[in-house]
Amino acid sequence: MCRNITRLFNVDPPVTDAEIHAASLQFVRKISGYRKPSKENEAAFAAAVEEIAAAARRLLDSLETSRPPRSRLEIAERAAARTGRDR
Repeated sequence: MCRNITRLFNVDPPVTDAEIHAASLQFVRKISGYRKPSKENEAAFAAAVEEIAAAARRLLDSLETSRPPRSRLEIAERAAARTGRDR
């Protein structure tokens, strides 16, 4: 699961709220051990995802760099080349 985490800062096109939410969900799934929580834990699980997504958005919005944004297409092509897959 962790191998699929992608960098969300300084990419073109910019990261979306949906991507931040998906990364937050992946993180909460990993640390909780739940793919889908039980009914008793559903509210805590959802709250954790939202809190982490909000913190991630604040972090990404506050970071600064002088480097130009990285192209998502180039990132995907390099990853495909490393694994020997066509993209």
